[in-house]
Amino acid sequence: MENLSVLFLIAGALILLMIFLYFVPISLWITAQFSNVRVGLLELVFMRIRKVPPSLIVNSMINATKAGIAVTTSELETHYLAGGNVPNVIKALISADKANIPLSFKQATAIDLAGRDVFEAVTTSVNPKVINTPNVAAVAQDGIQLIAKARVTVRANIMQLVGGAGEETILARVGEGIVTSIGSSASHKGVLENPDMISKLVLQKGLDAGTAYEILSIDIADVDVGENIGAKLQIDQANADLKVAEARAEERRAMAVAEEQEMKARAQAARANVIQAEVEIPQAIAAAFRGGNLGIMDYYKMQNIQSDTDMRNSIANPNQGSTNPNKPKE
Repeated sequence: MENLSVLFLIAGALILLMIFLYFVPISLWITAQFSNVRVGLLELVFMRIRKVPPSLIVNSMINATKAGIAVTTSELETHYLAGGNVPNVIKALISADKANIPLSFKQATAIDLAGRDVFEAVTTSVNPKVINTPNVAAVAQDGIQLIAKARVTVRANIMQLVGGAGEETILARVGEGIVTSIGSSASHKGVLENPDMISKLVLQKGLDAGTAYEILSIDIADVDVGENIGAKLQIDQANADLKVAEARAEERRAMAVAEEQEMKARAQAARANVIQAEVEIPQAIAAAFRGGNLGIMDYYKMQNIQSDTDMRNSIANPNQGSTNPNKPKE
């Protein structure tokens, strides 16, 4: 039993020692003192209570102190609690100091909290990078389409990283400048002969204003000839005009057909009126007989004249029948 009690006491002492060393990182404090970093032991304990990794802060302070960067543990703690990347900020400050780039701790933390990689920004400021634009299609004034591709060399602008536009804006502005430059060319041949005219015109526009980058150069990597847009548009216009003309001709034809049918209907109506009038002739003759206005000899004379007229008509027009309404059909 006594052995068990001793073991429990030893285990409890070890646990207490581990808890003590966790909250009181003596070894880390000693490392800081030998590295000429003035940080108190209680300050390290308070870091642990505030859930700030003391090793992260102390190691960052050591790197900054050795590089001659003036920062305090309070500033590093504040940046860590704000969600920043403390080691990345320290690396960026050291790189900027070695490259003689003016960068303060406040600027670096603001860039880091804005969601940008501050160390990459400093690296890009020292070593410019190349951005390849996608294929940009534009049409010259002679109607020929040209497809251009450019390489944009940019350098990070530290002062514009917070609030400045990114690579997408650079690519969009360069693409717009290429379209404008090609569109203002009188002939596509001039662009093919002298493609650097595009880069010169684009650089003159100051496309990097308000962005996080400074454009160093714009190089036209490739220019290809596309379709003959002018001829295609003319063909489309001619086809559209042809369809309009065909529609108008069809409209006139339909109106002519309708008018022809209307005239036929009118002719039929006129023939019906004639037939109706011819039906009344025998009735009129009968009424004349009854009234004594027409004699039998007068009737025969009329019949002879009508027969003579029918004979003449039949000789002149063999295909037509008799015009005498009173003559019976054989």
